[in-house]
Amino acid sequence: MKDLTPQFIADVTGGKLVCPAELLDKEVTSVTTDSRSVREGSLFIALKGEVFDGHAFIPQTAEKGALIALTESDEAAGAMPHVTVTSTYDAMGDLAHAWLNKLDVPVVSVTGSVGKTSTKETIATVLAAKYKTHKTEGNFNNNIGLPMTIFNIDPETEIAVLEMGINHFGEMHKLSSIANPDIAVITNIGTCHLEFLIDRDGVFRAKTEVFEHLKEGGRVVLNGDDDKLINVKEVRGQKPVFFGLGAHNDFRAENIRSLGLKGSAFTVVTPDSSFEVKLPVPGEHMILNALAACAVGRLSGLTDEEITAGLAVVKTISGRFNIIETDKYTLIDDCYNANPMSMRAALKLLSETKEEPARRHVAVLGDMAELGADEKELHRELGEFIRSYPVDLLLTGGPLAESIAEGAKGGVPEIRSFPKADELVAAVGDLIEDGDVVLIKASHCMGFERIVKLLKEKA
Repeated sequence: MKDLTPQFIADVTGGKLVCPAELLDKEVTSVTTDSRSVREGSLFIALKGEVFDGHAFIPQTAEKGALIALTESDEAAGAMPHVTVTSTYDAMGDLAHAWLNKLDVPVVSVTGSVGKTSTKETIATVLAAKYKTHKTEGNFNNNIGLPMTIFNIDPETEIAVLEMGINHFGEMHKLSSIANPDIAVITNIGTCHLEFLIDRDGVFRAKTEVFEHLKEGGRVVLNGDDDKLINVKEVRGQKPVFFGLGAHNDFRAENIRSLGLKGSAFTVVTPDSSFEVKLPVPGEHMILNALAACAVGRLSGLTDEEITAGLAVVKTISGRFNIIETDKYTLIDDCYNANPMSMRAALKLLSETKEEPARRHVAVLGDMAELGADEKELHRELGEFIRSYPVDLLLTGGPLAESIAEGAKGGVPEIRSFPKADELVAAVGDLIEDGDVVLIKASHCMGFERIVKLLKEKA
C-alpha cells in the first residue's frame, strides 16, 4: 500500500510511535482488525468490543509477520512496532480518511432508512459500465466497515461507492467526515432506529449530517417522493438532484411495465433526454434504486447508453429481495433486515407475483427491531396493511410479530403465529407447499436466514 508506512500512520493519528528506524518508511501490505487475516507486512488494528479485545492477539500477529500494530496500550504491544493512540476506533477512521485522500478517488456515499445496500449495488453496477469501481461489500457500513472498505480500495480504482449506516445521532458526522463524498445519496427517511432517533424528523436530522462533509462542489441526490427530503432546497450552494416516480423529479420513470419476478421495463426521463430501460430485478423499490443510479451516473459523466447497459445487468444479493427459484417453490429472500417501510415494499413485491392465481402466496414475517415505544402498534399497523394484499398464508415468528398477526385478522385466509422465532423455524417446513411463492422477512436479529436455508435444502 503505497506510502502507508509506520511514520505516516503516526503522523496521521497523532499517536506515539515505537518503531526501529529502518522500518519507519516500510510500506504496509494490508490493514486488518482480524488477527486471523494478518499476513506478512500487515497493519493490525487492535479494537476493543463488549465481548472481545484485539489487544490480546497482538503477540500472535507479530508471530505471523505483521509490520506494526495500532494500539491503545504500550504494554499489550510489547516489543512489536506500534503506534499508541487514545482510541483505535477514532485513529482507524482518521487513517482511512487520510488514505482515501491520498488515493484521490471520487466517492459516492449512500445512506437512508431503507434500501441502502440494494441502491449501493445498483449505483456501483451502473458506474462499472464506464469506470473501475470499488464498493462496500455486503453492508460493511459502520465505523469499522467503512474504514476497512477504504483500506481495500485498489490503486487502479476510478470511483468508490460507499454505504454508510447509522442508528444514533452524530454517527453520520463521523462516517461522512471519513468519506468526504463528492456525491451523497439518501434513499428515503423512514421509521427505523426510532429507539435512538425518536421519530422521522430525528431520522432526517441524523441522515442529513452527511451534508456538512461534502467535498467542495459536491452534489446531493435525494428521493423526491419522500415528504421529508423534498423539502431540501439547497446544500452548500447547490440544488439537490431529485429522483422518483413523481413528475416533479429530475430523474423519473414513466410507462412502467411489470415483468413479474423477471423485473420491469420503463422509460427514464432526465432533464434533457429519455431512454428505455429493462431492469432484471423486480419491485417498485428497485425502480427507485435505478433512478438514483441514473442520477449518479449522469453526474459522474456516463452517457444514457452506458447507464442503460449498467442497469441491464443489475443483480440481487443474498438477504435483500433475492429471488430464489427452486424445483418446488419460489423464495423471496429479504431476511437481512426489516422496518415498516421495507416490509411494505416487500409485500408489494409479493403481490406482483400474482400472475399465476393458482399459486399460494405466503408471507413469513418476524420482529422488526429498534422501533422504540410504539413498536407493538407499528407491528399491528403492518398487519392491517397486509389485509389489502393477496396473501394466502401469513406465518409470524417472535413476540412483536404476534401483533402483525393480530392486525391481519379478517383479511388473510390463514394465519399461524409463533411466539418464538425458533418455533416458527421448526414448523415452517411442514407449512410450505409445492408451488408456493414465499416472502421471508424480519430484522437480522431474528435469524430468518435459517428459514431460507431450510427451504432451499427441502427443495
